[in-house]
This record gives sequence, structure tokens and C-alpha cells, in this order.
Amino acid sequence: MVCLGNICRSPLAEGIMKHKIKQQGLDWQVDSAGTSAWHTGEHPDHRSIITARQNGIDITDQQARLFKPHDLDNFDLVLAMDDSNRRDILRFATTKKQHDKVHLILNFSHPGSDQSVPDPYWDDNGFEKVFQMLDEACNGVLEHLANNQWQIPIPIGKRPEV
Repeated sequence: MVCLGNICRSPLAEGIMKHKIKQQGLDWQVDSAGTSAWHTGEHPDHRSIITARQNGIDITDQQARLFKPHDLDNFDLVLAMDDSNRRDILRFATTKKQHDKVHLILNFSHPGSDQSVPDPYWDDNGFEKVFQMLDEACNGVLEHLANNQWQIPIPIGKRPEV
């Protein structure tokens, strides 16, 4: 799960997905990162923590980190919150396999739409909306993987050139 600062959207997405895979008894690793180092080492934004808590999820143990090139080798799926972050991630891709791991998360709830998760940082009222968008997208990820015998999903939506 990747956004810009790794304090609002991607921590929520990480928390939601961890919660869902725990409920399903899956042994998956989920992490989040940012394409900028502005908040490295910080906990999620207090509004993300509150929103997650109101939805029964605790994300207080998370700390922001910078997305690294080796993440493309260490993870089977890299979900970007918006196209800008997807492009930044794809700059690290040196192989087709790495490139094909990177997707916009909302394409799993709205296939082919290439929609972005809005950054709620400047909108106190946007956190719950973002949570609901990510919750639906995480359901879509799980459904897509289940329908494909738990294999890595095929590319969805338009793919930018690196």
C-alpha cells in the first residue's frame, strides 16, 4: 500500500487489509510506504488513527517509511493510492515482472477506472470517505485473488509508460 507521505491513505489501507486477511485466516504480509520521506518514522496521522479505530481497526503500531526499490522484489502486489504515486513506483521497476505488480488500488473496486484515492490530509471530513473507498477496494483485491486461485492479478486499467 503506497501513498505520498505514508501517514493518511496507505496506513488505512494497510490496516484494513491486515484486518481482512486476519479474519480470513490468511498468512500474508501487508505493509505500507510513501514515495516521499517527509514523514519517515512518524505514526499515522491522528485522523487516520481515529477513523480506523471508529471502524474497529488499530493502526497505532505503524510507522511511515519510504518506498524502496527492493519492495518490488519483496512484495507480490504493490497498490498505489493515485497515479502520481504509481508513476513514482514504476520508475524503480527494472523488469516486466516488477512493473506488472503495480496497480491503482481503486481498480479493484472500480475496474479499469484508474481512479485515485483522494488525499484527506487537507480535509478533516474526508477520512471516513477514504476509509470506505479503501475498504471496498480491499474487498475487491481479496475477491479478485480468490477468483484467480490466489495468484497475482493481471494488470487492470491503463498502464503508464515508465
